[in-house]
Amino acid sequence: MYDFANSAYTTVVITAVFSAYFVAVVSEKQAWSTFAWTAALSVSYAAILVTGPLVGAWADAHAAKKVLLFVTTIGCVLFTALLYYAGPGAVALSLVLLILSNYFFGAGENLIAAFLPELADSRAMGRVSGWGWSLGFVGGLSALGICLFYITSNSAKPASETVPVTMLITAAFFALAALPTFLFLRERAVPQPRMDNPWARVRQTLREADKYVDLKRFLICLLFYQAGITAVVALAAIYAEQAMQFTTQQTIVLILLVNVTAAIGAFGFGYLQDSIGHVRALSITLVGWIVMVLIAGFGESHASFWVAANIAGLCMGASQAAGRAIVGYLAPPARLAEFFGLWGLAVKAASIFGPITYGAVEWLGGSHRLAIFVTGLYFVAGLALLRKIDVERGRAAALAD
Repeated sequence: MYDFANSAYTTVVITAVFSAYFVAVVSEKQAWSTFAWTAALSVSYAAILVTGPLVGAWADAHAAKKVLLFVTTIGCVLFTALLYYAGPGAVALSLVLLILSNYFFGAGENLIAAFLPELADSRAMGRVSGWGWSLGFVGGLSALGICLFYITSNSAKPASETVPVTMLITAAFFALAALPTFLFLRERAVPQPRMDNPWARVRQTLREADKYVDLKRFLICLLFYQAGITAVVALAAIYAEQAMQFTTQQTIVLILLVNVTAAIGAFGFGYLQDSIGHVRALSITLVGWIVMVLIAGFGESHASFWVAANIAGLCMGASQAAGRAIVGYLAPPARLAEFFGLWGLAVKAASIFGPITYGAVEWLGGSHRLAIFVTGLYFVAGLALLRKIDVERGRAAALAD
């Protein structure tokens, strides 16, 4: 249920509504608008990158994943609601609130991921992770649908009046949908020996990285392909409206349907991953991402972008579910939150240079199409690195810890 709840934030704020609203209304289509958006995201991801392993190590030491998850949820809900005050010209306020809300979202994402190996055994991680991502896309779809209904019901009003209200809707949706998690999810971990300096354990993990060679290789692989995914997620609505000339309502409808295909992808590929193997299933999705980039970059019509967007949806759900499951499969069972902190570190590092690469290329080159082609190189690199990973060898190393 938490995946269902927190996807409202990414779908409405990061992907479909507020991103395009920031470029078109808040910053009034300045040449630096896209770069400012990606730079703010990068700042928030950098903060998560620095604190993620620390938070994970502390959660392991105190068996406090659920407590910290509650704190991060409150933070994301609060700062999302405050985006209501982001009107035309309020660039600084918008960026500060974006940084804070996205920081708490990302920190919570690390913590909820660390529950996965407690809820599923190694043979079922792929499909359980897929269920979570699939339900997450349903949550994003639901929240975005409510926002679309509100916007269309008030079509006579300008975006500067309707979009801020959708931030309140999103915050309320996240808060209410997250309640079952805190009522029913149990903290199954037991406190580990307390460490005076949680960074010491993180440094120990990094020093022992060669012991978990396949996990290390996968985190590097994930660093590249996740950079491409994050860029697509963060810039989808901006690309649709600025490069393909979609209206706001057309963009929201597009993202609604993409969430359907993403849910299907996450659910179906979860089973496929357990059936054909982690690496093979993820390879299929990375090839799909490369095809998507080519169609989006070369396509001129709305129809071609619809095709590209739905390919992205299928691959997005599948690749993110696969990545989370692979980390759970390769992480030592007694150090789950810590290693998912490293997973979060890799994801957030990717989230720094993925979107900002797109933003910088678009700003300097003046072309969204050039930026999307550069983004595609991250998927190519990820596919090449994936070929060097042996997950069974990595699982054996994790169990021997």
